Amino acid sequence: MSIVRFENVSLAYGHRPLLDNVTFAIEEGQKICLLGRNGEGKSSLMSLLMKDSEPDSGVINFQKGLKVGALPQSMPDADDRNVFDVVAEGLPEIGKVLSEYHHLINDENADLQVLEKLQDRIEALNAWDFDTRISNMLKRFGLQEKMQMKDLSGGWRRRVMLARALVNEPDLLLLDEPTNHLDIETIKWLEARLSEYRGALLFVSHDRAFIKALASNIIELDRGNITAFNGSYSEYLVEKQRLLEEEEKQNALFDKRLSEEEVWIRQGIKARRTRNEGRVRALKAMREERRQRIGQQGKAEIKIAESDKSGKLVAELKNISQVFENGRKVIDDFSMTVMRGDRIGLIGANGAGKTTLLKILLGQLEPTEGAVRLGSKLEIAYFDQLRGGLDFEKTVFDNVADGHDYVELDGKSRHVMSYLNDFLFTAERARSPITALSGGETNRLLLARLFAKPANVIVMDEPTNDLDVDTLELLEERLSQFQGTLLITSHDRDFIDQVVTSTLVFEGGGKVGEYVGGYHDWVRQTGGILPTENQFVDRESSESDLQRKEELEPVPVKQKEASQVKPKKLSYKLKLELEQLPAKIESLEARIEVLQSLIVSPDFYQKNHEEVESVTSELASLEEELSVAMERWMELEDA
Repeated sequence: MSIVRFENVSLAYGHRPLLDNVTFAIEEGQKICLLGRNGEGKSSLMSLLMKDSEPDSGVINFQKGLKVGALPQSMPDADDRNVFDVVAEGLPEIGKVLSEYHHLINDENADLQVLEKLQDRIEALNAWDFDTRISNMLKRFGLQEKMQMKDLSGGWRRRVMLARALVNEPDLLLLDEPTNHLDIETIKWLEARLSEYRGALLFVSHDRAFIKALASNIIELDRGNITAFNGSYSEYLVEKQRLLEEEEKQNALFDKRLSEEEVWIRQGIKARRTRNEGRVRALKAMREERRQRIGQQGKAEIKIAESDKSGKLVAELKNISQVFENGRKVIDDFSMTVMRGDRIGLIGANGAGKTTLLKILLGQLEPTEGAVRLGSKLEIAYFDQLRGGLDFEKTVFDNVADGHDYVELDGKSRHVMSYLNDFLFTAERARSPITALSGGETNRLLLARLFAKPANVIVMDEPTNDLDVDTLELLEERLSQFQGTLLITSHDRDFIDQVVTSTLVFEGGGKVGEYVGGYHDWVRQTGGILPTENQFVDRESSESDLQRKEELEPVPVKQKEASQVKPKKLSYKLKLELEQLPAKIESLEARIEVLQSLIVSPDFYQKNHEEVESVTSELASLEEELSVAMERWMELEDA
């Protein structure tokens, strides 16, 4: 049964349509992920659903009595409000009365007459049940009602806001980038809570692991149109590729037919004597249709300017420890060597010390104990999640240009405007101040600034926030091709898996573990349990200037005794299979690469149907065979 239905709804920003005569419905109990590139209008659609704005035309029908709850994208303020008051705001009139009552009963000097009037008011509103509901919600989310928002970490403030959104038991819950700035364990906790939610859920997210865990349906906003996909995110990817290929073929056929008609109209005197006026009118209509066709927004063309190779040694840490002024130790007796070409991911709770370790590796922070030796010929590009490298008084152009009109890439000069166009900035947008940019645009600007300077070491602190999935996947591809050294912190599990080859895990109590592979490789090796962030913010620590760093409750990680781990021996047959698998995988990857290059060529879908079908079928079969071979290789490697 539909709880919300859009009927021929249109909404435009200037001359650009965000919604173009769209019709779609949200059904009871659906968990829908809303996808679309930055700037396509996802937030505008959410605003319509929250009734904060009205469409230019069309009708939005809401089920009678529908209750809508929302979790905004922005981080809630760290102010003086206590947790009970914030959660009670989800029950506007009743919540305000209950908040006043709770403040009075905790006040030794409370006016008893006022308290009695409040009790009468609560009874008149039948609000005692709601008081119990708020208390139960606080317990469920592990929240303390008297705690003030200013004393909570970012992740815990997000919990409070989710409790506020859910306390009114909404029929439809709207979430805009709910995983931004949350650590992995908090994201997993959020997944579990939302999986239990019985109402309809519509959420915007770039976190593919989060989408895969929750979404039962996908809707995509693309060039003003909404397309609904039933099924999982993986099924959406397959169907989306098919639709894009079909659209490309239809456009090619249309353009061919238009070209033929243009030749006909220009054939000369003979044609003009005998031309069919109906055919002329049809040609004019085709021209208008072609003019109005909105091409798919181009992909960002991310290129990384690589400098000369660094020395073989990038950094060496010997028995380093880092203790803050309050005595909290975030790194305890840690040693490691970073060599040229290493691709290292750092994962852990917010405030665990990931950024601290990066700063030590960069030579920006001296450890409390131990020694640090940096290598030679290091050219470091640093992506700061707090955007400290940007000058917010300047335009997009000036932030990249640094007073010049050209940037050097691969030994060639490119005009800054042309370079910014690769990152999807129009000339008008390039002249805009940074304050006018969306979160996704700001992160694209950071990437443009970062990659305009030659580097052989790239350090990225939470680079994925606010990026759309297409840009995120392209960034993964470019980082995978980078020949230098990578150091990356991220809470995006899929991103870590795709980019790094080893992982540093902050396991609590200052202990940092080193593991081969990405996030899921670490999960397979250890069970994948991280200590969660403490709810309190340590405002006296040396990391206070980072604004978001929260104190971590030290949780010792119980290690298995070496004697308990019994090595398994492979049989001769399995050993032989293991030895042969790398060559097989390499062969499959090579053939897949050949087929993929065929498919992306402009004239591929102009070929006959049988040939196209043969290539696409072979590619699908080989990709499945590669997946099986990779799983088998990992299974035998771990045996």
